[in-house]
Amino acid sequence: MPESSERGALTEAVFYILLALYEPMHGYGAMQRVRDLSGGRVVLGAGTMYGAVVTLIEKGWILPVPGEKDSRKKQYLVTETGKAAVAEEIRRLEELAENGRRIAGTSPLSAKGRERG
Repeated sequence: MPESSERGALTEAVFYILLALYEPMHGYGAMQRVRDLSGGRVVLGAGTMYGAVVTLIEKGWILPVPGEKDSRKKQYLVTETGKAAVAEEIRRLEELAENGRRIAGTSPLSAKGRERG
């Protein structure tokens, strides 16, 4: 997948999973971290989390951290490619917010005032 705007938007879940994995963490820990980072707004089920892990490994955005062979809890860590995806998404979101503030204002009341004007 090219490292450019052709990548498209990340889902909110993927964005938060990548952020959670800036430090080595197992899937359940990442699920808790996503919930904490989003203030409880994004709650991932185990199936969603592990499906995302498989996809993110295939894309090269995260890697399993080598650990004990008999350990059932695999830890994962974001790669440089995953960090680039996060950085690109932050730029995309900043552009959206900037254009939204410029056109619609920072509050619903300011946008209504412009419609009357």
